[in-house]
Amino acid sequence: MPCCRLRALCQYETNKLVRIQSVRLGSLKWSLNGAILLFICIMMLWNRKYQEFDLVVSSVTTKVKGGAQASLLGVRNMVWDEVDYSGPWKGKNSFFVVTNVIVTKNQKQGKCAQVPVKGRLCRTDQDCEKGAWDQQRHGIQTGSCVKFDVLKKTCEVSAWCPVETTSTPPRPALLAAAENFTVLIKNNIRFPAFNYIRRNILPQMNDAYLRSCHRENDSLCPIFRLGDIIREAGEKFSEMAVEGGVIGILIKWDCNLDPLMQRCLPRYSFKRLDEKESNKTLYPGLNFRYAKYSTVNGVEERTLYKAFGIRFDVMVFGQAGKFSFIQLIIYIGSTLSYYALTTILIDWLIGTSCYSAEVGQNYSERKVESVRDQEKCILCVSYIDENNLRLVKRSQKKSLQDIKPISVQPRKEDMGHLRAILCLLQTDDDTNHDVQPSLHQKSDPNAKPRRPAWCMCDFCAASSLPQEELCCRRSEGTCITSSPLFEQLVLRRSLLEAVLLYQDPLSPSGKQVQTAALRHCAYRQYISWRFGVPPNDSHPAVPSCCVWRVRREYPSPDGQYSGFRPEMMTSMQACANGEL
Repeated sequence: MPCCRLRALCQYETNKLVRIQSVRLGSLKWSLNGAILLFICIMMLWNRKYQEFDLVVSSVTTKVKGGAQASLLGVRNMVWDEVDYSGPWKGKNSFFVVTNVIVTKNQKQGKCAQVPVKGRLCRTDQDCEKGAWDQQRHGIQTGSCVKFDVLKKTCEVSAWCPVETTSTPPRPALLAAAENFTVLIKNNIRFPAFNYIRRNILPQMNDAYLRSCHRENDSLCPIFRLGDIIREAGEKFSEMAVEGGVIGILIKWDCNLDPLMQRCLPRYSFKRLDEKESNKTLYPGLNFRYAKYSTVNGVEERTLYKAFGIRFDVMVFGQAGKFSFIQLIIYIGSTLSYYALTTILIDWLIGTSCYSAEVGQNYSERKVESVRDQEKCILCVSYIDENNLRLVKRSQKKSLQDIKPISVQPRKEDMGHLRAILCLLQTDDDTNHDVQPSLHQKSDPNAKPRRPAWCMCDFCAASSLPQEELCCRRSEGTCITSSPLFEQLVLRRSLLEAVLLYQDPLSPSGKQVQTAALRHCAYRQYISWRFGVPPNDSHPAVPSCCVWRVRREYPSPDGQYSGFRPEMMTSMQACANGEL
């Protein structure tokens, strides 16, 4: 056994191919292969699948420029520069610009009435919990209920007084002039795998260029007007400036580092990142508070600012590609499977009615070899009133005549057998032209047993085995044993002796031939005549009427027959050794 396993290692197996000589199929094959090759090449060049890729590593710095003058309530006109509207509120890869403010002037530490909030009015001191605080209040409750105005009373708080009373930002925005501010974005990138460094301020950009460039006529200009950023994001600056919001500045680097096609330039796009509809979200916009402190007559005071503004987040993403022989081989190997689509499509076309049915059947038989489980006995049945072969499963309970087929296949003629029989018949007729074939005698009471219920030809015999209950017909009619050709092809002794002599030239002839050999040869003749070439791994079943007619012509000396034994009929040669 170990030696056999070692020999198996020295074997090579390959798939079986079927070559069809057809101009149409050949043209279709090369057309499909050409289309697939064109698609593969286009996708390879379009997506640069022949390259190795690396993701970008980035750093961003920004510088905002611009000035505006705003008249604030209770405050003189103020000039706002970059320190005022963006100074300390810069984050990583982001910057902030104030566009609107609410000012509460001259606040001092003390006690004052809380601003009325919905459901937060009081009537007595019992309604105010001393020391309580929540996020809706501006200070800590003292426990007293005091007048806020003529009609309302609220809880008193210890806080910076007077408390902030306005919650709605002014319209239009006080710093609407921020639309004309500009920002310089400096973006440095690196692709570690290729040790490639780049920045969005290109080498050819000098100081004079940066002073005069505009995005309207130069998409690579790194200086952006805030109003243009908001407009390209699909928003209006005047509306967004009231409550504020968040804008994303997207910088995409898609670099080709191949020497002959080197290109590495940034592409800018803009998008609003927060929910802009006030009726769809709680706390819309973006705001924060800060204060400016002073001392008046020894008392500390402050001016509180609630600032609304726009935060700009700079997001950098991208990749760089460079030719790699390994990636090219991997891509070619992964796309070879696409050519299987040609085989699938042509196989489907051959198997449909769009192509010749005869070619499709022949192609299927040559390409696919059916193998059945040998434990299951598949019987092949041929009726004289049908031109197909039925494949049925052997049953121990149901008559073979009544079993439904698992498949129906076309009958294939055994042309070699037909030509040989015709030649033998012609030779036999030339030497015995005066001999008339003996016909089956229906009137012989011993020749026709009582008809079983499943018999359709009136010449079958009853049997205790369901697999022997088979008639030559599917519907009622004349029995095949009454045909003169049955006498000529199946029963004629001279023909059977010639067939046996053809199979074994040294076998005895004439009277020395045993009756059993003639009987078995008659069965084979019937199978070759009515079944042609049976499907692989199937067992031809001879009808009961034919079996008994052959037995009466070539009887067993002791009158004993073994009956139907399909396990001995796995092939036409094995049928010669079977017993019926």
